[in-house]
Amino acid sequence: MKRSQFIKSAGLGALLIPSASVFAANWKNSQDDDQLDKAMVQKFVGAAHSKMDVVKEMLEEQPNLINAAHDWKHGDFETGLGAASHVGYKELAQYFLDHGAQANIFTAALFGRIDIVKPMIEFSPSILNARGPHGFTLLHHAEKGKEEAEAVKEYLLSLGLKETKVALY
Repeated sequence: MKRSQFIKSAGLGALLIPSASVFAANWKNSQDDDQLDKAMVQKFVGAAHSKMDVVKEMLEEQPNLINAAHDWKHGDFETGLGAASHVGYKELAQYFLDHGAQANIFTAALFGRIDIVKPMIEFSPSILNARGPHGFTLLHHAEKGKEEAEAVKEYLLSLGLKETKVALY
């Protein structure tokens, strides 16, 4: 059946089905409305370095901030959990985890979770050289974890990791 024949045979049904461009326009508009404000995300991530009260208040108002990442430019993305982790703010990092933040190897290193860090490195050895927010390495996070993370620190050192920060740009 030719296209013109199909359109004629479809009759009124063809008129009731919106075009793809209408769907795309409606989808785009609804997505724009749902996007978190960049300034709000920056404030949230900034507060996650040291201000638990601000973080809690902002999460109460906007729960979707829990995994929001701020782009500091040049591929330097940071979430609230990433901020709390690289400064060693364990209480806030745990708060994030308890409220559904996406756990990662950097936070596992902070908490000394050798049972998570070691298998992840064995699974993907290049993760040993992964850079977290601002270029902080796994070793940096383990050092911020202090005594609790000593086993992770020793493990990373045994694999030859020496740097605590790698330049992002």
